[in-house]
Amino acid sequence: MMPPPPPGHFLRAAGRGPAEQRAPSPPSAPGPGAAGMSAASMAELGPAARAPFAAGPSAEQQQQQEEGEEEGDEGEDGAGGARPWAPPEKLLHEARLKAKAKRRLRRTSSRDSAREPPSEEPGAEPGSPKGRAHDRRSRGGKGRGLPKKGGAGGKGVWGAPGVVYGYQEPDARDPNYDEVAQGDTVYATVVPELEEDELEQNVQPMVLEYFEHGDTSEVVELLRGLNLGGRRHAVPSLAVALALEGKASHRELTSRLLSDLVGRVLSPEDVAWAFDKMLQDLPDLILDTPEAPQMLGQFIARAVADHALPLDFLERYKGRVDCEHARAALDRAAVLLRIKRDVNRLDNVWGVGGGQRPVKHLVKEMNLLLREYLLSGEVSEAERCLRALEVPHFHHELVYEAVVMVLEGSGDAPVATMVTLLQVLWETGLVTLDQMNRGFQRVYAALADLSLDAPLAHARLERLLELCCQRGVVTRALRDACPARGRKRFVSEGDGGRVKQ
Repeated sequence: MMPPPPPGHFLRAAGRGPAEQRAPSPPSAPGPGAAGMSAASMAELGPAARAPFAAGPSAEQQQQQEEGEEEGDEGEDGAGGARPWAPPEKLLHEARLKAKAKRRLRRTSSRDSAREPPSEEPGAEPGSPKGRAHDRRSRGGKGRGLPKKGGAGGKGVWGAPGVVYGYQEPDARDPNYDEVAQGDTVYATVVPELEEDELEQNVQPMVLEYFEHGDTSEVVELLRGLNLGGRRHAVPSLAVALALEGKASHRELTSRLLSDLVGRVLSPEDVAWAFDKMLQDLPDLILDTPEAPQMLGQFIARAVADHALPLDFLERYKGRVDCEHARAALDRAAVLLRIKRDVNRLDNVWGVGGGQRPVKHLVKEMNLLLREYLLSGEVSEAERCLRALEVPHFHHELVYEAVVMVLEGSGDAPVATMVTLLQVLWETGLVTLDQMNRGFQRVYAALADLSLDAPLAHARLERLLELCCQRGVVTRALRDACPARGRKRFVSEGDGGRVKQ
């Protein structure tokens, strides 16, 4: 018998509890294992019989051994009673429990994979790294043991077997995106649709500039650059509203613009919608332009004749108009179309304005203007008629015709009346200094021919120039430039035509 160990001394064995006090056991009989067999007996066994002993204990034996160890992990004192663990022993025990739980989990996963053997390469040993090279199952010990991504993942894999991919649009955010390799790229400019305020700010300057140059093609190109959208009808209404406040020439240009825009930018229904809105707004238009109903009727008649409006536009309003101003405008349009039913275009509904008129027509208009003034003596009416002609570059013709009318007239009354008219035109700035000088210079050049029909032309011209110079209409230099009258006198009838020296 060996003497018992001293108090406080504990024997620690590998694979046992943290502090297990065990008494030495007496030597027992050799068991069936390799330790209980002699060397001679082992030699007599063949290699096949010795394999189980060389491989060590099986998995079931290891599990039973660990369960037995767990049962004996509790500390015991020397008398066989329970003993409290020290803190280091307790921490070591918890670490051992966690390690055992992980080993059980690995054994459980190994059993599941053993039920579904992986597809290994032919000739590869089970469990070898070469057989697991193409195994898509997770090796982390977690999960259900299914392949990653359904078998569609991995390097060099183009998806799951049997999946057919269609054409996918290239993504510009792809790092491998090559813009040159995509073929021809078409860039388009997106113009947002104009709002009501933006439309007025863009179209109004176009129309006002068009009143200066009169080129409809330029307006068409500018309007095509705008995204009018559903507000195309606002263009005709805005142009007509500006023309109502302008001159007759502006109204003529507006009618031509509407005719040229139809089929290129606008449709007849757009123009019809615009005129319908203006008929509704006539009570407000009259506040600024009292003649708005008559003018709007002329616009409608001209648009129908130019095929800018549908031919049945007036028929739509028969018996459906309650506003008296709108009724007056429609009646005016109907009268003009009835009078000009044999004429395709009402070209003269606004008259021929500005420099587009023939010279003979302008001369005739100025002669009528001066004759009416000599009969009535109304300077304001003569001034209004001259402004309506809109030919400021041709006002020298008015000065010329006024002076010739005085030279060919009789009496002194026409001289004073015509000087008054020239003075008013000069003071208001309607006739400029250049136009006034050009008119008198034309009279000087034609004075010799005028004297044949009017022998007193020189005397009347000198008196007219003197009055004009006194009132500041002409300068002294222009008065002194008047040609002198020839004073050739013969000595007597019997002197043979000898001129007196």
